[in-house]
Amino acid sequence: MKTAAALLGLSLALSSTAHAQSLPDLGGKEIVVVTENAYPPLQFLDASGAAIGWEYDAMAELAKRMNFTVKYENISWDAMIPAVSEGQFDLGMTGITIRDDRKEKVDFSDSYMTSEMVMMVRGDEARFSDKASFAANAELLMAAQPGTTPFYVGVYEVLDGDEANPRVKLFETFGATVEALRAGDVDLVLTDGTAGAGYVDASNGGLKIVGEKLGTEDFGFIFPKGSDLVGPMNAGIAALRSDGTIEALNKKWFLDYKLGQ
Repeated sequence: MKTAAALLGLSLALSSTAHAQSLPDLGGKEIVVVTENAYPPLQFLDASGAAIGWEYDAMAELAKRMNFTVKYENISWDAMIPAVSEGQFDLGMTGITIRDDRKEKVDFSDSYMTSEMVMMVRGDEARFSDKASFAANAELLMAAQPGTTPFYVGVYEVLDGDEANPRVKLFETFGATVEALRAGDVDLVLTDGTAGAGYVDASNGGLKIVGEKLGTEDFGFIFPKGSDLVGPMNAGIAALRSDGTIEALNKKWFLDYKLGQ
């Protein structure tokens, strides 16, 4: 039995090594990555102003394994997909939901994370507790970034399907929607569970999640159409998943980091 176990362990180790060796070598290529730094714990600025997060760690690991360097740029969400589509950047990362309409403009990597849409409110909110009670009160307002998954979920799954509904207040950045919520200018922000958990845990009771989950979404990196980076990145994501790196990053940023705050 011990011999069999040892052989199995050796086989797994060799398989992992072979898989790592099979990853593409990008020859030190510089890849320009654009992000928003507004979705903790995926990517955000810490108290010192340093850019950190799950996606930064994952990209650093991919760069090490596939021999490329990364140059980071920052841009607002509403400009990101058009800019990547036009080839201004090689890759975009900011917890971007993989959607068919976006695939018409950019190419996506395989999913590296699945998250659920949640309703984020102030910590003392007592006027509503789910999407039905929010929709029923015409005085309540929702903040959203135009063109985002939370915008469309809010319009079509929470409200009445009217994209011009005055109850939806539009903001340029996700951070601005959260600040509007904190200030009492709006009453609800929809976000993926990843970002929502990060903001709630850092709020010291100022924010909370209410209601049921509003579906799931898969996150992927985006590239200009026809980019030759999609295949290598997909291979890298598969490697990070198969050897437990993604699981370790999830533990670091969704458990250990929160406990340390």
